[in-house]
Amino acid sequence: MKTETSQVKVTIVRVPVPRSHPRFELLMVRERMVEGLAKGLVVPEGLISHGRGECFDYLIGEKTEVFALKAIRAAAASLLLAGKPVISVNGNLAALCAHELVELSKATGALLEVNLFYRSRLREQAVASALRAAGASRILGVNASKRIPQLKGFRSLVDAKGIFEADLVLLGIEDGDRVEALRRAGKKVIVIDLNPLSRSAFKASITIIDNVVRALPKLRLEVEKLRGASKQRLHREASSYDNGKILAEALNHIRNRLGTLASNLASGRS
Repeated sequence: MKTETSQVKVTIVRVPVPRSHPRFELLMVRERMVEGLAKGLVVPEGLISHGRGECFDYLIGEKTEVFALKAIRAAAASLLLAGKPVISVNGNLAALCAHELVELSKATGALLEVNLFYRSRLREQAVASALRAAGASRILGVNASKRIPQLKGFRSLVDAKGIFEADLVLLGIEDGDRVEALRRAGKKVIVIDLNPLSRSAFKASITIIDNVVRALPKLRLEVEKLRGASKQRLHREASSYDNGKILAEALNHIRNRLGTLASNLASGRS
């Protein structure tokens, strides 16, 4: 396999961050991203993607809002109803949420599959190693040979026993082309994306507009809550979900929040 990116040498300089810092959690997430870069999980382009997400997190208010909770509930019901669910794992997700991904996999029975845009053997192995270190026993996607129809590049490569056969795929921090291709292939697609304007968000079956570090633990808890529910109830939770309405709620929330902030600043309140 030809490598699309060169190896990046990273020197990590540790600067103590007091827990009283108002952005302590965010800074710790950044640290995990930099560590992921040093370990070969994350590529430089992944840092750009992460920064874009941070921007939208600021706009949302850096907390899980009601529209995200509605999507999480529908996603949990859909995961429990799925016959062959698969969790697709890229470098950013592995760097930030390896443990949470493994826990969600165990809670739902969903398989874990490595899938990378900037793909190389070294990165495949690095992501797989991170998942194994977090407790995963079975990891698909290394040396994948099947392809998603009408999708070019390494991202089209999928495991014959994973995404290729899946009826539902959970993606985090993804690209719109892949979401569209998976939908065309007849799969239900759940996306976790802080950007409500992305093609991924628009084209997904269910879009959770939230930070993955907040959304994944909440999704697992919702799965546990719904585990004993009847299939009729699960179908009701999943079928009543409207992705367009959820995206509209997210955009209205951002608009209203910015309007309030602007009004407060103009009147001398902050």
